[in-house]
Amino acid sequence: MKLAVVILNWNGEALLKSYLPKVVQYTQDAAIYVIDNASTDGSVAMLQKDFPSVTIIQNTENLGFAGGYNKGLEFVDEEVYCLLNSDVEVTANWTVPMLELFEGQKDIGIAQPKILDLKNKGRFEYAGAGGGFLDKLGYPFCRGRIFQAIEKDEGQYDDVTEVFWATGACMFIRKDLFEQLEGFDEHYFAHQEEIDFCWRAKNRGNKVYYVGLSHVYHLGGFTLKNSNPNKTFLNFRNSLFSIVKNLPMQHSMPIILLRLVLDGIAALRFLTQLKPLHCFAVLRAHLSFYWYFRVMCKKREKAKVPLKYHTVTSIVWSHFVNGIKNFNILVKD
Repeated sequence: MKLAVVILNWNGEALLKSYLPKVVQYTQDAAIYVIDNASTDGSVAMLQKDFPSVTIIQNTENLGFAGGYNKGLEFVDEEVYCLLNSDVEVTANWTVPMLELFEGQKDIGIAQPKILDLKNKGRFEYAGAGGGFLDKLGYPFCRGRIFQAIEKDEGQYDDVTEVFWATGACMFIRKDLFEQLEGFDEHYFAHQEEIDFCWRAKNRGNKVYYVGLSHVYHLGGFTLKNSNPNKTFLNFRNSLFSIVKNLPMQHSMPIILLRLVLDGIAALRFLTQLKPLHCFAVLRAHLSFYWYFRVMCKKREKAKVPLKYHTVTSIVWSHFVNGIKNFNILVKD
């Protein structure tokens, strides 16, 4: 089975210099590509000079995560893609358990390894951790990470198991599935498009897996930091997009109405934290959601009976009211 490791880059020359050498060193069984989103730094020239074995695909403009990969992957022919962030440090034999999974189970279309924090290698990393899930209201969380509560890696997730979504920081996808789903939804631009992608894949009968036998280290927060209001805007809006797109109308609308109320509470909380730009970002997210509502409805999956997409009823209640910070306690609760 042929693998392509594909890194999306935008003005990430320093990151490529730091982390691409280990990708080349530890990925002898794959072709390596860098899709450049019209960088204005020295990324492309550096790649041409220092990494001659890496194939460069150049987009003519910054198309974001979704559009950047959609356009660039048109030029990649391998059977399995690994979409890898430029700020990920890979480890020896990291691709071996992943490919064994795909070769052994044909109904698995998407998978991720264990994602650990590059700055604190004994802990899980926010973006993906031990595999992703949703609550009934569509809020995402992970094994090893509930909101900002990050667990230590003590081997508790050294397993191979089905999850609901895999992180875009290190996401293995079958090429034919990517093409069937017509790639990521470019209306998202960035953030949570991988959740929508996995949800659409599962609606069509594909499985998403976590493989704890493989691990990588993720720096995180390079493109948009948590302090950036635009990240707040994208996360709030795109989460609403996914609910509309992937659930039948009679199931999605009550959730959307409740989410709008909870988002309003979150906006007020931002104000009390003296973060007015984040409060305004929530308002912008809602206005953008209303603007694109009909567009999202037209993209809705046709399933009459919704897929059971949630692990718990409310991660917000479980975490902020009941004080649960550990995934295994959450599931038992």
